[in-house]
Amino acid sequence: MLMSGIFGENLFDDWWGFPTRELANIDKRLYGKNADHMMKTDVHENETDYEMEMDLPGFKKDQINIKLEDGYMTISAAKGHDTEKKDRHGRIIRQERYSGAMQRSFYVGDAVKVEDVKARFEDGVLKLSIPKKELKALPANNTIAIEG
Repeated sequence: MLMSGIFGENLFDDWWGFPTRELANIDKRLYGKNADHMMKTDVHENETDYEMEMDLPGFKKDQINIKLEDGYMTISAAKGHDTEKKDRHGRIIRQERYSGAMQRSFYVGDAVKVEDVKARFEDGVLKLSIPKKELKALPANNTIAIEG
């Protein structure tokens, strides 16, 4: 029975869904029931750096962009699909692969520079190495003088 083609991925969500619920689950409408697994990230701390591994299945290297601005590293990925309504076998009955964009930001500190970050993408996993930077020490005297 192909009810999912009529009702979406979950029959009950379509019957009892409210607009606020749809807005909260916009990524699920875009990427399907596996939206919770998009851009999952592991961060490991070593003595000298932090290593991040981010899952980006289905993306190519040129579809991923990494920016470092004001101490925040933003990773974005965007992809599209052909708008052709027929494939080589005839018309498309169901299409579950969508186009779209997503992004995540991480605070890495103001001391980290673009040239310090190393990035590698292989087998759908983005691997980043971000060096630890020394934070500026606060002055020993942290008392504020009162004027007047």
